[in-house]
Parts: sequence; C-alpha cells; structure tokens
Amino acid sequence: MSAHGSSRTSAEIASQPDVWRQAARSLPRHAAALPRRGERVAVIGCGTSWFMAQSYAVLRENGGHGETDAFAASEFPHGRRYDRVLAITRSGTTTEVLDLLRRVKGAVPTGAITADPTTPVMQAADAVAVLDFADEESVVQTRFATANLALLRAHLEAEDALPEGVRVLDRAIEDAERAVVEPLDPEVCAAEQFTFLGTGWTYGLALEAGLKMREAAGAWTEAYPAMEYRHGPISITGPGRVAWAFGRLPHGLAEDVARVGGTLVAGSTDSGQDLDPLADLVRAQRLAVALAEARGHNPDRPRNLTRSVVLENSHA
Repeated sequence: MSAHGSSRTSAEIASQPDVWRQAARSLPRHAAALPRRGERVAVIGCGTSWFMAQSYAVLRENGGHGETDAFAASEFPHGRRYDRVLAITRSGTTTEVLDLLRRVKGAVPTGAITADPTTPVMQAADAVAVLDFADEESVVQTRFATANLALLRAHLEAEDALPEGVRVLDRAIEDAERAVVEPLDPEVCAAEQFTFLGTGWTYGLALEAGLKMREAAGAWTEAYPAMEYRHGPISITGPGRVAWAFGRLPHGLAEDVARVGGTLVAGSTDSGQDLDPLADLVRAQRLAVALAEARGHNPDRPRNLTRSVVLENSHA
C-alpha cells in the first residue's frame, strides 16, 4: 500500500509532522487559554475532540499538573466545581460546546482551542488558542486533532509535567515522519474487522482510531482499554481480524491474539523502531483512508457527516 493517497485527507495526514512543529512554536501565544499548574480542570469536546480531551486529561493528571477530567460537552456535570473549563472545537460552532461555555461564563474561567478565529467560540470563551494552520478541508478530522494534543503535550513539557515514559514532542515528530511514509501492511489493509486498544492516555487514541475507520471507511471497528480486551472483546478476534494496540503491550496480549488467530498491530515500524502512540495514530488515519478508497468511498466527504453539528432551537 503506497504512503500517500490522492485525497485531500491524505495530504492533511501527511502534513502532521510540520503541523505539530507549528503547534509547539505557537505555545507562547496561547498561554492564557491553557490550564495553570494545580488547577482542577474539565476538558470538553464532541467526537474526535472529546477523545483528544480524554488523552490530555490522563497526561496532565499523571504528570502532576493538576486533577483533570474529560467530558463530552453534553455530559458535563454542572454541579461539580472546577477551576477552569477547556473546550476543544475545530469549527468553533458546535452547539453543545457553545452552550456549555456560555452557561459557565463568569462562574469559572474558560479557554478554548479552535481552528477558526471567525466563529462564535471566540466570544463564548474567555481566552482562545487559534490553530488555524491546522485547519482542514476534509470533514474527517486528522491533523487538527493531533495538533491539539501536540500543543498540550508541548505545554506539559514546558511546565516539566510530562509523565514518565512519554516522549518529548520532538521525538514524537520524528516518529510521525516515519509513520506518514512507511507502507501499510497488506494483511492489515485486507482485514474485515479492527479492535483498537489503549492504556492510560492512549485509550483516547484507540477510541479516535476506531472513529476514523468508521467515519472514513464505514469499517467495523471497536475500541477498549487494553486490559479489558480479555474480558469479552477478544471473542470477536480471529483470522482476518486485527487487534491494534497503542503504546505498551500488556503482558501476554500478543500470545492471546495469536491463540485466536488474529493479527496483532503494535506500535512499531518495519524498521523495528517503536512509535510514539500519537504517531501510531497517524498510521491508523492512513489505514482509514486506504480502506475508504479501496471500498469506493470519498474519505474527504464521508456519508452522513458534516464538518460541525449545529442544532436548532438550542438553549444555553
């Protein structure tokens, strides 16, 4: 399978190493929108943005920067006290996110990360980090999502709050440069079903990988915490089906996948080098596009999806 497809989504996926560098360089401009050390923070989003929020919440809390929860915007617990609410929204127009920011405005400091500085989120949040260089033409999010996590990882790194075992962003970018060019495994591309697994901060990446495959290719995918895989989900694995693990592989999992005849994908490249889990997500994005194109779908304009979900008759 070739490194790059012909779709706009493929080009956006391939641009991620450079976009992550831009995100890191933009950090000094965005300090006002980002959590302070010691704050109790709720990070919110919808869809892909919610999954990035989940990954960041684990990274921040495990790095000792402060207690952090992640919620789908529609499920925010309004009776709970937070020192700051941080919203992730590519379009800046998503109804649930705007409703929540407006409801808590004045009661708790709010920040947002967006791709579009002309949208209502600029007024709904107290401070906004604009990653317009990471915006996308495709409906399916790829580089904006990972640019968020790159920015937030760079912030934790600058605050000496990167959890032990998580690579510095420069290393992750080097890994992404390999991930965008190394050929995809033909056996994986031919599989009929995919189960994505993650541990800690990489569970959010597993959820996102599954979503990308469903959005772009209409593929049969599931996602679970890695240690939960044995508690039922392994029953779906078998010949012609893939278990893809982000980050460290739990002891015995490789043997379990082999026992049921499945194909295991772990975070390594053909050269034998381990990949940063965020760079491994790039490979899953590429797989989603490859499957979409093989099935005759347009990955830039997937069925039943729009760039932003804006609901009528919504009340803040």
